[in-house]
Amino acid sequence: MKIIECPRDAMQGLHEYVPTEDKIEYINQLIKVGFDTIDFGSFVSPKAIPQMQDTQEVLSHLDLKGSNTKLLAIIANERGAHDAIAFPSISYLGFPLSLSETFQRKNTNKSIVEAMEELAIIQNICLEHNKTLVTYLSMGFGNPYGDPYESNLVLDMIEKLKQLGIGIISLADTVGVSTPDNIKSLFQVVTANFEGIEFGVHLHSDRDTAMSKIAAAYKAGCRRFDGAINGFGGCPMANDKLVGNIATELMLEYFEERNVSVNYDKKALSKALNMAPKVFLGR
Repeated sequence: MKIIECPRDAMQGLHEYVPTEDKIEYINQLIKVGFDTIDFGSFVSPKAIPQMQDTQEVLSHLDLKGSNTKLLAIIANERGAHDAIAFPSISYLGFPLSLSETFQRKNTNKSIVEAMEELAIIQNICLEHNKTLVTYLSMGFGNPYGDPYESNLVLDMIEKLKQLGIGIISLADTVGVSTPDNIKSLFQVVTANFEGIEFGVHLHSDRDTAMSKIAAAYKAGCRRFDGAINGFGGCPMANDKLVGNIATELMLEYFEERNVSVNYDKKALSKALNMAPKVFLGR
């Protein structure tokens, strides 16, 4: 079971700037929890995402000594990829690719075709510099913009990614439109059609429906889950009310109740949970 903790996603839409020292302290505490991966920051334009303008400074103060936790940075173009690969402590580069033409333009100011071309370049950069590219297939369960959506479109996109040698794909519900039924059916379809690709889910949800979505993905065979403590987050590039990430503590509660083995430090998690209100709510 892989749990990917996403403080970057949780922070990026906040209106109030989180002080750099608070980010450093919080992410260092998350490292102590023992998550498989931490999506800690992004190398994108500070005009687009001002909250992440200090990613490089945060990175320089993270303590990974003795930890098996890996770091993931989001990038949106070739320039960001070149910035990210300069840091040995970053294992994964995450690229947001959308099934929605509308959202792709909102998010990266590119068409899907242009984003695919950029993705191919970034994949080559990763291969040349011993990094792993994680593709987030946003609007993976539908979209609110009226753009075409059906499971065959998802399969067609994944086939194109497979041809590029992409080995990790996270099916992302960017605005919380997924249901337990379509999570289960889509995950089963993609895993049945594409052996050798590691599929995960990056789900956004209100707290009332979060547990049923976790259950649907797990029962469909998912073993890679993105989450954020307290369920903070939401994409600022979507013209919708921010729908938070699945709360990490809810995922861990679900797995613990079913005796699913997840290796993490409960005391370190408890401390991170206590720190989160200061980081995200300023108190």
